[in-house]
Formats: sequence, C-alpha cells, structure tokens
Amino acid sequence: MLISRLVKTSWCKFQKHYSTKNTTIVKKEHGNREVAKIRNIGILAHIDAGKTTTTERMLFYSGLIKHMGEVHHGNTVTDYMDQERQRGITITSASVTFEWKNHRINLIDTPGHIDFTMEVEQTLRVLDGAVVILDGSAGVEAQTLTVCRQADKYDIPRIIYVNKMDRSDANFDLCLQSIESKLNAEALPTQCPIKENGVLKGIVDVISLEKLVFDTKNMGMSFERTKLTEHEDGSLWEMALDRRRSLTDKLSNIDDKLANVIIEQESLDTITAQTLLDSVYRSTLSRKGIPVLLGSSYKNIGVQPLMDSVLLYLPSPDANKCTAHYRCFGNDFSARAFKVVHDKQKGAITFFRVYSGSVEKGTRLYNVRSDTKEQVGKLYIAYADDYEEVPKITHGNIVAITGLKTTTAGDLVTSSPTVMKQARKRLEAAKSVTPEDVDRIFSCNSRLLEPVFFCSIEAPSLSVQVALESALQQLEREDPSLKVTQNDETGQIVLAGMGELHLEIIKERIKTEYKIDADLGPLQISYRESIREPVRDTYTHEFKMREISCIVTLNMSLIPNYQGNETLLLDKSHESNLSAVPLKTMKAVKSGVQSVLLHGPKLNYPVVNMGIKLHSLEVDSKATPSLVSAAVAQCIRKLMRDAEVTLLEPIMRVEVVVPEEYSSVVMKDLSKRRAEINNIDVRGQNKVIHCLVPLAELLGYSRAVRIISSGYATFSLEFDHYEIMDSVSEAEAIKRVTGFY
Repeated sequence: MLISRLVKTSWCKFQKHYSTKNTTIVKKEHGNREVAKIRNIGILAHIDAGKTTTTERMLFYSGLIKHMGEVHHGNTVTDYMDQERQRGITITSASVTFEWKNHRINLIDTPGHIDFTMEVEQTLRVLDGAVVILDGSAGVEAQTLTVCRQADKYDIPRIIYVNKMDRSDANFDLCLQSIESKLNAEALPTQCPIKENGVLKGIVDVISLEKLVFDTKNMGMSFERTKLTEHEDGSLWEMALDRRRSLTDKLSNIDDKLANVIIEQESLDTITAQTLLDSVYRSTLSRKGIPVLLGSSYKNIGVQPLMDSVLLYLPSPDANKCTAHYRCFGNDFSARAFKVVHDKQKGAITFFRVYSGSVEKGTRLYNVRSDTKEQVGKLYIAYADDYEEVPKITHGNIVAITGLKTTTAGDLVTSSPTVMKQARKRLEAAKSVTPEDVDRIFSCNSRLLEPVFFCSIEAPSLSVQVALESALQQLEREDPSLKVTQNDETGQIVLAGMGELHLEIIKERIKTEYKIDADLGPLQISYRESIREPVRDTYTHEFKMREISCIVTLNMSLIPNYQGNETLLLDKSHESNLSAVPLKTMKAVKSGVQSVLLHGPKLNYPVVNMGIKLHSLEVDSKATPSLVSAAVAQCIRKLMRDAEVTLLEPIMRVEVVVPEEYSSVVMKDLSKRRAEINNIDVRGQNKVIHCLVPLAELLGYSRAVRIISSGYATFSLEFDHYEIMDSVSEAEAIKRVTGFY
C-alpha cells in the first residue's frame, strides 16, 4: 500500500489525525467560538437505522466521551431515560454539544418512532442542517419519508449517511435509487464502498479519488487515506473515476458555476477537488442535491468523514437562508424554544436556539405568545442529561435556561414588546418578504398533530391526586403531542396521545420518575363525527328565567364534506340581517359553534368536515351572550340530528416488512383487519407491504405480527386520514365505547 498522499485543498485541513481531548478542555472552549464555526444539526431516521449509535461514535471521536456505549447495552449518552435504555429506542430528543476540528457542533438526536414525531417537528424548526441516516439494507423507509417531509417544511439542507454497509444484504446503489425515487431528490454520492466477498473493507472518496481504510481493531480511531492510482488499484481506480465523472455531470446540471468551469476546461476529469467541494456545498444549501455518504457506525467505519462532511456541506447559522429573516431583530435578543424537560434539582429546563443578540443570567425575556415577561435563572450548555453552566450565550448557539415558568416548545422570546414590534415592522417592510414569512417567524407553535388514542388515568388514592395532576402538567409541557383533559360528565382525567407506545411510556414515566402508581383505563380510539347530507332550518328558542323571558331565532345550514379553514360562514346576501348584528353577539355565536365542534352530539367526539352557515339571527334585547351561545349550540345539534350524524375512524398508513416465507400469513391477517393493500415491494429477501388499515383493527398488532411471523416481521404506521364508517363497523365502535348498541 502506498504512503498516504493528501490532496492539497481545503479538504486537507479537515483530515487531521484524531487527537484525544478530555471533556473539560472541550467545555472551556464554548464561550469563544465564532458563528462561522458553529453547526446546529439534527440526526433523523427511521427507527433502528442507527441514529444513536452514530451519535455515540461522534461523541467518542470528538473526545467528549472516553468510552463508547451501545444501544443494546443501555449505556449511550443521548438515550439517558430509563425507558430508552430498557427498550433500546429513542423516545425524547437529546441535545449534546461537542468540538470537532476547531468547530462546535450542537447535535440533536431525535426519535425514530412515529409516536414521538412531535419531538422531531419541534426540533426541526431550530436546525440549520440535518443528517438523515438510512439502513443500507433497507434504503428509504416509512419514517424516513415522514421526517424528510417535515424537514422540507422548514427548508433544511441535509446530507444522507447510508449506515450498516457492513451487512451482507446492504446495497449502496439501491439506496441511491430509493433516495431519488422516494424522496424525489438528486442524490450526490461523494463516496462508494469497497467490498470484498460481501465484507466492507473501506470507502472510496469520490471527490479526492482516495481510499479510506479504518483501523477497526483500534475502534476506528484512526484511518489511512491513500491516493488511488491506475497502476496500483486497477479496477477500483476505474470505478472511482467513473463515479467521479457521474457526480461531476450531476452537479453541472444543478450548479451553473460548475457548468461554466466545465465549459471553459472542456473536460470532466480536470475539475479540482476544491471546485467539486464548493459545488456540492452550493447544491446542498440550495437544496437542489443531497450529498450521500456511507459507513458502518457499529463497526466504527465512516463516522469521521461524516463529521467532516457536516463541516463542509451543512451551513453555519449565518449561512442558513432560512434564518435570514431573524436579522430583523438586529443586535437585540431573539430565540425560539424547542424543548422543555424537568430536572429534580434544576426544575424546568427550557432549550432555545438563539437567533440574534446574547443572553445572560438574570436577563428578563418577553414571551411573544403569552405576552408575558419571565426572568432567566441559569444558562447551561447541554450534554444530554448533563449540563455545564455558562455566564453568557451568543447568537447561533443552543442553550438550556432554567427559571422560566410558562414558556413552552415553539415559543418565540425576545428582549421586550418594543423590540418585537420594531422587528416585525422591519420584516414586513423588507422586499421579497411574504406574509407567510412573517407568520413563520412570529407564530409560536408548529402544527400540532391530532392524537389518535386516549385513555382515562386515575390516582391510586386521593392523597396523591394533586401530585398526579402536577406530574401530568409537567409532562404535557414537555410533550406537545400529549393532551390532558378532564371529562365534564365523569370528572375523569383523560390522556390523549399518538399511539399505544406513547401512552404506555407516559404511564411508566409517572411511575418511575414521579413515584405514582397510576391506573390507566382501556385504550380508546379517537373517532370523529360529521354529517352525510346538507340541511337548513330555522330554530327558535325561548329562555325563561324567573319573570324574564327572551327569544333567540336562528336560520342556519350545515355543509357536509367541508374542508375550509373558517368553520363559521356568514350569509352576505341581501336577505341576510347579519350586518346589523353587534360584535359582542357575533362572538357569542362563534363560541356556541366552537362548543359543538369540540363535542359532537353522537358520542361526544370532535366534529370535522362540516361547515356551518348563518343566514339570519334575531336576538331579544334581554338575551345575554351565554344565552346566545347556548341557542346556537342547540340549533346546530338539532340540525346535525336531522342530517344524520356519522362516525369517522382514523385510517393509518402501514408498512410491514416481512420475510417472503411469512408474507402470505401476514397478508391473510391484514385482510381480516379491513386492510386496503396499496402495493407490495421486494427488498432483498423481504417483502414490503404498503397498506391502509383502520386504527381500531391495529390494537395489539405489534404482538400479533410477532407471533404469526415468528418474530421476523417489523412494521411502522402513521396517521393518514379520517374515513366514514360503514353501519356494521360503526355499530361495533359504539358498542366498544358505550357498552351497548
């Protein structure tokens, strides 16, 4: 093997040999890092693609930790919750800061399970870039599609790391095909694998035409870069050169600067490594292409080049075009909260991404959503569940703050109301800024997903009732997808969540973290109510109270299959008298409409897909706003009964991966569950079944599919839509909910 000869470009300065740092030295550098050398990134993937394992290697090679943990051993840094270590999955996003080659990387490891998708949603809003990890034997999977769609909403540049390339069934080229077909993205493979007899021996750097061989006996802490030559490497050289030409050609189609250079030089082979690096960087930032790397994190292959690529291809806070609008705050402080956790010693800890200005201990902050001021307690740099206090934090960083009592995930905070108003005016006055841009910056909460499961929860005794309510209040603040309500009729506390696993883990957390052995009722499906046919009628209601009576008369119509945002529609024809209705009365009408939409007349479920049109309204002068609201609610309920109320059930998009020998029995079982099979793909020795299944038919499915497939099948599911139930299914649902037909 030839002695390593590095290409003399800026790539070289990132390829220094690993040098061990202790954690204390790394922490001392945090106050002095310039913004250009900061990267705020998230790790995104389908469950079990290797997010946490890859993160653990990054922390080890950076010198932040001295020993690598393993997911199956339950000793990784970012999976610090008891439930995460017991189950071997990531439940909550974890933030950790480390140094790599004179850069600071603020990394957030996110959950891969669909039940915790809101953790991913809140995190994505504050990132500058993301690393999407694929299983080399599976390519783009169901949850990969979900997280990439979420990342698209926030225009996040990303790179893709194809993990588990040590597996015999891993196929890099098929992964590239799935990226382009399923993600509808231009894949830019900057590496390719070196495999001998199905074993991963190394990686070829396509840009610099070098071979990377890792010292796996030394936990991959060092690796050798060797320049490929035609004489020494033969077919490997030809393959690498061919892939470099293909990459250069792809880049020239999406990057005009590179295309001009190629036209000038009249050759694809004379393009320098630096020119290609610059082109990949521009293509990544413009989201016209996605760099694709590979490795095996578990076998300690390919992680350091991945970390180098984070520095090379993903933007710094100031280079991220998505955060440019926050410059309307100037030098004043602005930040967005994306996570809240509760620590036994420190209390509530709120995680922020700082966009402008700086913050110190004791500073007073203004919360835009709640229109309130709160005082900063202490500032911390986070290392998963460990924290280091710092006196000040500047823009571009991620910080954990204590002492805030009402701030929740999604909230925008700044120095004062005046600063907020001035910033908004500057942004609205800027050219090429749309109202959507303004709303994106100053709105506080991401679109919350509707829970599909719910159950009752009870304290084991009255003596711990207050403690249970306090625990649920803290958990709801931490987890935006958890909804805690109280049933007005029964007085029961009701938990609503994203899935069986979600609510099961909430119960375990209450038991282990808050020492309350709460009782959870049976799992229920969150149905919806709607109408089948349009209806219109006039409704008059007379209220009699002591010696006073008043009359409210309404003419309303209900519209089925309505998909508009404004639920209450006003008749603006000449026959209507609504223009003369006082504003106070109209607010009462809206309040009555809202009360019905929250609790439908059939089984008390929320009402969807129904428009309400008010044609005329006559109100006695003695009628109070509460009487008007009650009359409106009673009118709508009567109209709904006349129009025939129907139940809608949640339909889930399901992907089942099963070995071919078990596929027929799995298909037979799905048919019994009212599944609608969309298509079946082949992935190596497995079949991938894509189907739509009513959620009610999936209760206990994880156990059932393990039994019928001898433990070989895996599945993932995601909410797709609500669908009207047939009469038989509706009758069964009513029986499950009420106990009788």
